[in-house]
Amino acid sequence: MTNEIQKYKERIFDDIKHIDEDGNEFWYARELMPVLGYYEWRNFNGAIKKALEACKTSNYKVLDHFVGADKMVEIGSKTKRKIDDYKLSRYACYLIVQNCDPRKEQVALGQTYFAIQTRKQELLEEEYKNLSEDEKRLKYRKQTRSSNLALNKTAVNAGVKNLDKFHNAGYKGLYNGETANDIAKRKGLKYRQDILDSMGSTELATNLFRITQTEEKLINDNINGEKRACDVHNKMGKDIRKFIKKQGGTMPEDLPTPNKSIKELSKEQKNKESSKPSLFC
Repeated sequence: MTNEIQKYKERIFDDIKHIDEDGNEFWYARELMPVLGYYEWRNFNGAIKKALEACKTSNYKVLDHFVGADKMVEIGSKTKRKIDDYKLSRYACYLIVQNCDPRKEQVALGQTYFAIQTRKQELLEEEYKNLSEDEKRLKYRKQTRSSNLALNKTAVNAGVKNLDKFHNAGYKGLYNGETANDIAKRKGLKYRQDILDSMGSTELATNLFRITQTEEKLINDNINGEKRACDVHNKMGKDIRKFIKKQGGTMPEDLPTPNKSIKELSKEQKNKESSKPSLFC
């Protein structure tokens, strides 16, 4: 029962979390405010100002964590007015809850949530930096495999019957018209060899983003019908491709193909583990 309550409490903050086009998570101050037990902006804005000062003192770039995001809201008779708002990073939220009224139960919950999430991210980033390229590939391949299974289920629920057609729509968007077979031929793969098993960590991460964001789009927009689902997948691939180009990155089809497949790496890893001396010999 305790675990269920904790998961419910975490969802309070997860449910108002947003993901931008770069894959970064953020929260809107106006949505965070009532969750923390504040109902007047002037009171909550006081905590934000203190958090801004704390950010400056910590020598962090304020604009990396607090981004102005004014909103237009209706005030009746079809008229609107502009209100202040912020797009907040996880760290910004952490600073804000540290400067809110600690007597509020919601604030104590927020302090715990953002402290844990911030530390988790720090540990993940530290762990990732220490991984070799092969370890990164194995990590991302495992994630793409499970995420593709979830996407398949969501696509079928949306009315997709031809999953090959659906997946090719995504590949064609991301790879400038190339299908899975086209990619396999370009990489020089054998028949029925999985193209994801012959991708480097960067290419796998790019495809993981395509997969997860497509699933989220299908669910959030309540997409129905195979054609609409394929169109969503294709557009997602194209949008990610445009972003890579805008950032001056390497197009996925231009990324190098590793010498070893994921299956070969997995086999080597298993052999290494089996060759380790047992503690009970």
